[in-house]
Amino acid sequence: MTKNLFVSCIQTNLVWEDKEQNFKNFENKIQQLPLETQLVILPEMFTTGFSMNPKDLAETMDGESMIWLKRQAIISKKIIIGSIIINENRNTYNRLIATFPDGKQFIYNKRHLFRMAGEHNQYTSGTSKLIFDIDNWSVFPLICYDLRFPVWSRNRNDYNILIYIANWPESRSYAWKSLLVARAIENQSFVIGVNRVGTDGNRINHSGDSMVINPYGQIIAQAEPNIEQILNVELSYEDIDKIRKKFPAYLDSDEFEIKY
Repeated sequence: MTKNLFVSCIQTNLVWEDKEQNFKNFENKIQQLPLETQLVILPEMFTTGFSMNPKDLAETMDGESMIWLKRQAIISKKIIIGSIIINENRNTYNRLIATFPDGKQFIYNKRHLFRMAGEHNQYTSGTSKLIFDIDNWSVFPLICYDLRFPVWSRNRNDYNILIYIANWPESRSYAWKSLLVARAIENQSFVIGVNRVGTDGNRINHSGDSMVINPYGQIIAQAEPNIEQILNVELSYEDIDKIRKKFPAYLDSDEFEIKY
């Protein structure tokens, strides 16, 4: 029998450029999660907030944030996803890390850099997608501004959960909520959006609006705006199976390849 997946989405404030305080906050919240949770999703740049100060904040792949992620995954016995600032081969990345309790890690470097904040001047754009498996589920994680580019998230029948972690401002919350629903409908996939709340070091407010959407485009769980909240959700594999058998729109999709 195909298994359902239990997911916990942590919508929280981030302390600006203060890794230790953010570590403590997330440790406390991870300890509160249900035992059945398999996948824990943290916001974009969860250790620092969306900072354009990588010179002082970037780490290597054996730095303190990586050590923390591995330790939390082992202690909680859960898979943890979040992005941090990484230096590698003279490049700096907004890098999503998926950390498993057995020590395995998978990475994705943010493809679409938010030029309106100067992210493209401070970070290097990624060129590769990441799709990894949890039991019978295939998970495709992306970061924030990637949400505005549907070609990059196009489902070619190779995933059934699409995740966006973000520091998405309240001023554009309508776009956030609308595009998450659109991605679910067009890709016939569960879509999970996990956003921060609170005001960052640039005085930009974030309302959160984290949500989980089923393959029909229906919101099945949604956090209250502007408050810290954890969404604990069970994803039904039957929902994926039903819609793709009953309405296999992917069979009529257009063929293309992305050039880098």
